[in-house]
Amino acid sequence: MAKASQLARAHLKIYGKVQNIGYRFFIHRKAAACGLTGWVCNCNSTGVEAVFEGEKEKVEECVAACRKGPRFSKIEKVDLEWQEPTGEFKSFVVR
Repeated sequence: MAKASQLARAHLKIYGKVQNIGYRFFIHRKAAACGLTGWVCNCNSTGVEAVFEGEKEKVEECVAACRKGPRFSKIEKVDLEWQEPTGEFKSFVVR
């Protein structure tokens, strides 16, 4: 486990063409590969919301993946809020 100072938490809202194209599952695979915890879900008819928690470098890697998205996505805007990690999650899930 990383030291507390090396842990990070990012809360994102991603807007654009991110639904019905496998975006949440793309993010789930990336987060799982990075060993992160948290969740991803559709937040309304035009967006996806996600929380990543874990090693700062890996969280930053997943944030970058959110900005790029999978093949058929078109990212228009990403709202990012860095928060204090809480350790509340046991895994990364699609909601």
